[in-house]
Amino acid sequence: MSARRQITNSLPQSHGYDAAMKAPPDSLEILSVAEMTRADAMTIARGKAGITLMENAGEAVAREVAARFPQGPVSVLCGPGNNGGDGFVVARLLAEQGWPVTLFLLGEREALKGDAAIAADRWPGAIHPLTAEAGRGASLVIDAIFGAGLARDVEGAAAQAIAQINEARIPVVAVDMPSGIEGDTGAVRGVAFAAALTVTFFRAKPGHLLLPGRLYCGEVKIADIGIERAVLDEIAPQTFINEPPLWARAFPRPRADAHKYSKGHAVVVSGGASHTGAARLAARGALRAGAGLVTMASPPSALLINASHLTSVMLQVFDGADDLTAILEDKRKNALLIGPGAGIGPATRENVLAALLSGAAMVLDADALTSFAEIPRDLFVAIKGYFAGPVVMTPHEGEFARLFPKIAEQGGSKLDRARQAAAEAMATIILKGADTVVASPDGRAAIACNAGPELATAGSGDVLAGIVLAHLAQGMPPFEAAAAAVWLHGEAGHYFGPGLISEDLPEMLPAVLRDLLPRL
Repeated sequence: MSARRQITNSLPQSHGYDAAMKAPPDSLEILSVAEMTRADAMTIARGKAGITLMENAGEAVAREVAARFPQGPVSVLCGPGNNGGDGFVVARLLAEQGWPVTLFLLGEREALKGDAAIAADRWPGAIHPLTAEAGRGASLVIDAIFGAGLARDVEGAAAQAIAQINEARIPVVAVDMPSGIEGDTGAVRGVAFAAALTVTFFRAKPGHLLLPGRLYCGEVKIADIGIERAVLDEIAPQTFINEPPLWARAFPRPRADAHKYSKGHAVVVSGGASHTGAARLAARGALRAGAGLVTMASPPSALLINASHLTSVMLQVFDGADDLTAILEDKRKNALLIGPGAGIGPATRENVLAALLSGAAMVLDADALTSFAEIPRDLFVAIKGYFAGPVVMTPHEGEFARLFPKIAEQGGSKLDRARQAAAEAMATIILKGADTVVASPDGRAAIACNAGPELATAGSGDVLAGIVLAHLAQGMPPFEAAAAAVWLHGEAGHYFGPGLISEDLPEMLPAVLRDLLPRL
């Protein structure tokens, strides 16, 4: 079975499209709206006319339309800016190919400026005012109203047209970004088109991957419009689509001279007798993801139940922070996970702080995070301490809000919040969800596009924490370890498909890895 990169969430209001990010391996950078504007400006400054870029953009959209949809009446909806200029080009090119095209404009023709005005001059047909009825009689709608730069709620005729076209379920092809979706955040600004296809240019924008925006984009096609890759050297983007080329160089390869200790010795801390399953899921995930040895540190009350369920995972009894310190004195035990089923309270806090002093790489999940909800600064100070090794935190939104309440209260996009948290804690953050964001203290961030609904099952996050642990044990840097784990976790869900439960995820990893390794 080959790996899929489908985003399987269906579009709102029962639209039955599958969304997919079509990003070539050398196009993993994600540009903010400001960065994309800068890329355009740099290209124009180097001698390529803005109208040429606009013509190339319109040609890319028209090409995708002609290749995917049967010829029929098409309504092209244009806005007052450069996105609308792209729409004028699309309309002209489709009309030249014999499509019956009706063009609608938001605003007055005389108000168009620059390249958009030039594109409008080249359109030989009538220009109708945009109204709620713009989609009537059309078999396809081209949305070129606002694009990724929208920073206000959609109102008036545009909102009415969007609502009616969505209700009529007319297929929509969005130019750059579905109108109504904020390009930098993925937020819906009032109302937004639910597109079957979105054609964007040069690089993806955050709103193509972040929820809820991703659900409105349909399939996303990244088109080349003549902007040279060299402009990225100056822009130096720090946001990426989470795909293997991003972390391939750091990923551990099988070596003929490998032995179990060279692949790392991971430790998973178990909870008490009634809370052991989560830690076992994580331990199994760590083994399947390549850790050479995995030891479960088990309190006495859970020793027998853990022993009855574990074979490949070793057991070592511990009873408090001093015992955990003693376990980690063996420096071959180079990575530790604490949190799944650990219990919330002082005991877990003491265990975390003791482990940080060992210098082992650490994954902090679930209860280990919530235990510091009242005193997060104590955790952050310890992470920044002299002896602490690399730390990865794996919160879902609820845990994130408890540990980073000020950041959560300020709002902002998931991408921004994860970055702020990573800088505050000096730890790599995995902010989980269908659009999982991995953020590093150095500013890098990656957004997942391969997580399917299969992963929405109890214990899935515990397995993810175990995969991260295995990567740290094998020596991967924390950002790359986290990003690779998130991708493998998503692929494992796809490989199993419907009916998946968390115990299935580790067993899918060998097949995922077998397909992945030859590609790295």
